[in-house]
Amino acid sequence: MKRIISKKRAFAIIENFPRSGVLVVGDIMADHFIWGRVSRISPEAPVPVVEVRKDSFMLGGCANVLNNIFVMGGRVYMTGVIGSDETGRRLLAEVRKRGVDTGGMVVEERRPTTLKTRIVAHGQQVVRFDFEDRKAVQAKSIRKILSYIRSVRDDLGALVISDYNKGVVTGPLLEGIRKEIAGRSIVTCVDPKQRDFSLYQGFDIITPNHHEAGNAAGEEMQNDHDHVRVGMKLLEKYDFKAILVTRGEEGLSLFEKDGRMKHTAFPTEAREVFDVTGAGDTVIGVFALCMAAGASFREAAYLANHAAGIVVGKVGTATVTREELKRVL
Repeated sequence: MKRIISKKRAFAIIENFPRSGVLVVGDIMADHFIWGRVSRISPEAPVPVVEVRKDSFMLGGCANVLNNIFVMGGRVYMTGVIGSDETGRRLLAEVRKRGVDTGGMVVEERRPTTLKTRIVAHGQQVVRFDFEDRKAVQAKSIRKILSYIRSVRDDLGALVISDYNKGVVTGPLLEGIRKEIAGRSIVTCVDPKQRDFSLYQGFDIITPNHHEAGNAAGEEMQNDHDHVRVGMKLLEKYDFKAILVTRGEEGLSLFEKDGRMKHTAFPTEAREVFDVTGAGDTVIGVFALCMAAGASFREAAYLANHAAGIVVGKVGTATVTREELKRVL
């Protein structure tokens, strides 16, 4: 494919990251990885016995989007809901450790903090189990989130809505966000989970994976050409400026509406794919940071695609540094 951005321009955008403010709104989660090896089958049941070697506690969900932006050197903020439990306290400590403001992390009593625990043996997930409550958060929690957005909006170039369908991203919250940022030059990016994309109307760009895009369009993706038809259909139906479809090992597809509809394909930059866990968080985090740093949609997609190419070569919920991105450029 022809070059979308010069190396000089790409480096200029990356150098602007520390001056670029991004707010992440959505479902705050924790990712717990238990690493080990399997050498035998249990005598009690036909299941592998994992001999645990280590475990790791990581930021997940919209907190992983925050982490991707933080590691890239962006000025990042986050708001969402956690529970009054040990997982919530550990998440608060992890965010504080990075020097990031925790004023937007709303604590809701009697609600568990979403925790995903994955057992990994020999680089492969054996099983995952989730602790969560997916019902809508309380109205007072939404008021606190909107109050936090009001307090930081003057420092923002971009806002990410990270919807994992865990009860934070609801109609009332999205309506409140629209009002809070109305008339401001803040680029709004949505990572959707709802099938009905009309819920996200009025925001600038939406970043579904190819399955989510197909579901929203009411079509099944059968081949490489289907995603182009589906992307164009969604762009025509909804009032987004652009749609960025993440296609796993196939890369990204950007659909833009600027007088006419355009499609740009970004083939994967991954040398080897080990784990796609959290790759969507890397895409939307780096994309939003690039937009806040002054990039166009195509420039931001190009850089986000390179970042995703790095992160899928790592096992577990991973991030990419500015230095790594510069090296692949």
